Formats: sequence, C-alpha cells, structure tokens
Amino acid sequence: MEHSRKENYQKTLDGTLATVSRQIQENGCKPSLLLHACCAPCSSYVLEYLSPYFDISVYYYNPNIYPQTEYARRLSELETFIPRFSPSIKSRISLIETDYDPDDYFRATAVREHPELQTEPERGERCMRCYRFRMEKAYAYAGQHQFQWFTTTLSISPFKDAEKINMIGRSLEHDGGPRFLTADFKKKNGFLRSLEISRDYNLYRQEYCGCIYSYGNRNRH
Repeated sequence: MEHSRKENYQKTLDGTLATVSRQIQENGCKPSLLLHACCAPCSSYVLEYLSPYFDISVYYYNPNIYPQTEYARRLSELETFIPRFSPSIKSRISLIETDYDPDDYFRATAVREHPELQTEPERGERCMRCYRFRMEKAYAYAGQHQFQWFTTTLSISPFKDAEKINMIGRSLEHDGGPRFLTADFKKKNGFLRSLEISRDYNLYRQEYCGCIYSYGNRNRH
C-alpha cells in the first residue's frame, strides 16, 4: 500500500499569498491577520515575510512559559523589537498582551495528571496539547475581534512539528470565522533568516521551548 505524500506547506502558502496579493491589488487594502507568537526571534522572519500581505497584530499568549521572569523577558523583547524592526514600522504592526496564568496551561494540557507526559522529548503529546491550547485561544480572540486570518509562528522552529500545527489550525476553522494561514515558516531558509535578524537586532534567544518540562529537559541534557 502506498503511503500518502506529505503536503508541501510552502507551496500551499505560496498559493495563498498569490491570491491575497491579487485581492490587495483589486481592493487596495490588506486583510487582517492575528499572529500568535512565542518570542521576538521566532516572530522576526514571519513578520518580515507576511507584512507585505497582511495587517498584522502579534498575539502574545503563552502561559506555558516557565518561570514568570522568562515569560516577562520574552514579552519585553517583543515590546522593544517591534517598534524598531523596519517591516513592523512600515506596516504599523501592533502587539497584543494577555494575562499570565500558568494554571491555564496545566488545566488545558492535564500534564500534572499524566506524569508520563512530563519527561517526553519535544514534539510529543505534551507539545501537541500545548500547541492546540494556545492556538485555540488565538483563534477565539481572532474571531471575537473580526480578524480575517490567524496563524502562529510555532512552525519556524526546527524542533516543532509543522504537520501537527497545521492540522490543529485547520481543525479550528469554521464557516464565517477567521481562516487559518497554512505554513511551515522554517522553509525557504526561514529559520536561518530568523537567526540573522536576531543577530542584527541583538535579540535574546532562549535555550528551551518554554514550559517547566522543557526547562528541566534542557538542564538534564
């Protein structure tokens, strides 16, 4: 039996952006997009890439991040980076801050109730639940505030599962709600470009994904 061929997410994104570009030429305005983001380095290339096509609002919702000082540092880096990043300035990109409540993360993922998830390497079930939890929040916010599109920066990381991220995003769509922008932002040297921008702007790059378990795994290894 033949295995189904994996989707080329870059080709899908190229097709979507070509359609959006035609619509901009016809209508004279860019559609709105809510971009869930976890940090400034991961946001950098995505903002550079998408700003010609969308009016972007960056949505910082990450109660999974441990400890709170790390959460605050990543948020602060976004707050200072966006106003001095040329594509952000030209496109008037805004930042939306949210409340920090780690209990939201633990309730949504039930990691405390399932100890076997706590020692998983990245890309496992724990991460899948965390992707979904944050993307659901982003989608709900996008719908409540009449955004036309939403997506996340998560796929830019080589340690994140783009297939799972896109599957979750598509599953959240419903008639009349925001559309999910399918992408794998690490393609087209996206991750490498994010490293270049990080060096150019002297951005803080964290050494672990964010949660207390990835923090512990980093320390063990």
